[in-house]
Amino acid sequence: MTAEFRLTEYLARIGHTGPLAPNLDTLAHLHAAHVNTIPFEGMDPLFGRPVALDLAAVQDKLVASRRGGYCFEQNTLFKAALEAIGFQVTGLGARVRWMSPPDAPLGPREHMLLKVDLPEGPHLVDVGFGACVLDTPLRFDVGVEQATGMGTFRLTEADGHYWLAARQADGYRMMYAFDLTPQIEADYALGNYYTATSPAAPFVHVLIMERLAADKRFKLINRRFVIEARDGEVVLEREIATADELGHVLGETFGVVPPVPVGEVFVKISP
Repeated sequence: MTAEFRLTEYLARIGHTGPLAPNLDTLAHLHAAHVNTIPFEGMDPLFGRPVALDLAAVQDKLVASRRGGYCFEQNTLFKAALEAIGFQVTGLGARVRWMSPPDAPLGPREHMLLKVDLPEGPHLVDVGFGACVLDTPLRFDVGVEQATGMGTFRLTEADGHYWLAARQADGYRMMYAFDLTPQIEADYALGNYYTATSPAAPFVHVLIMERLAADKRFKLINRRFVIEARDGEVVLEREIATADELGHVLGETFGVVPPVPVGEVFVKISP
């Protein structure tokens, strides 16, 4: 994977010109630049288009084109970049809990995340969780709050899983559950197919986009445009009223050129 990765193009895409030593400082800067530049977006599943996870396709879409992607694409790309620099990275799989009642059974592994081993200890790295994109790597410190520039997170351990939660206005909200079993390409291919095609997955019904800047979180859920401050505090919320307005938001806020004409996107996400 490393040999075919175009690191120079990736670094230009995210605007990173700093050091590339495989250490925590570099990791944090790359993570922040990535989520600020390459938005989370799931337009391909919404329009019944396949989502390819081979590295060439992911680079063409997220690096060479003005597109974003969802977790499998985002973290496949970031994993390849980190490995090209010399980081020790393990791909993991998680079971999403964001919209699940606390007593609901665990679902399938439909989310990809990464574990990066550093001299300071292992860190949870995830540039692709579309409901609450992480702004920085998190330590594998169980039971303590970890405050970041744009949020507060807590990792707990129970029933053979790690559980990651994010503080929101009404208290902590569970993001996902995972263990440390390394995932291979076949695992991600199965999870990706489910996520991109199953009627039970949100992406085939709902446009979900997110970009995380240093002090703002931009979200688009169908026609609802939201700007959040730290810990999910909503500072602006409005409905997108026209296709032209949608095109402006896609281009100026998310930096994305949709795979179909913007008018088709607007019709698709209209009530």
